[in-house]
Amino acid sequence: MYTLYYSPGAASLAVHAAIHETGADHQLVNVDLDVPRTDDYLRLNPQGTVPTLLIDGLAHRESAALLMLLAERHPEANLAPAPGAPGRAEWLQWTVALATSLGGPFRLWFYPQDVGLAAHDEASRMPVRRALEAGFERIASHLAAHGPYLLGERFSSADYQLCMYMRWSRAMPKPATEWPELDRLARLATARPAWRGAVSMESLQGWHLDGIQ
Repeated sequence: MYTLYYSPGAASLAVHAAIHETGADHQLVNVDLDVPRTDDYLRLNPQGTVPTLLIDGLAHRESAALLMLLAERHPEANLAPAPGAPGRAEWLQWTVALATSLGGPFRLWFYPQDVGLAAHDEASRMPVRRALEAGFERIASHLAAHGPYLLGERFSSADYQLCMYMRWSRAMPKPATEWPELDRLARLATARPAWRGAVSMESLQGWHLDGIQ
């Protein structure tokens, strides 16, 4: 039994979908990111962020790390190539690269207070936007040559990770789905029953059962 501390549509979404892929028993605890975290939660996750995944009573954090951990614990779910198999190194690379090249800038996009700003203005937002669009451009170029998934013909948990970040871009001036290669990957990955199950349980709007909206 896993216990996933999540917030709807947040950095826990890819982990939630991956758990559905494994078929493992799990329970969800909704963490309201708009209010101060409780002391109990901060003992599990001192940063107060999501996701946190309890495994055998121990708390584990960081979405990229949790995706790797789930793939390791559930090889039958085919979330990643097996150790030593073709594509394994690329999967590790994408899992880490997505967290840094997209996850880091998105943190600044949504939380300007991290850089001492009460709110973004156009000047402070533009460098973050450029970084995100450059990241999406690089991924789209890769998919154009090696798609439709990040690992070619093979789906992996990294595709859920990418879709999570793409979903965050939906209200940006240039959403990730404006790149045809990214749009294709998103439509393939979000059609999977595991993704649909996660977004249904999180009551998310858009980007779900009937395709990207």
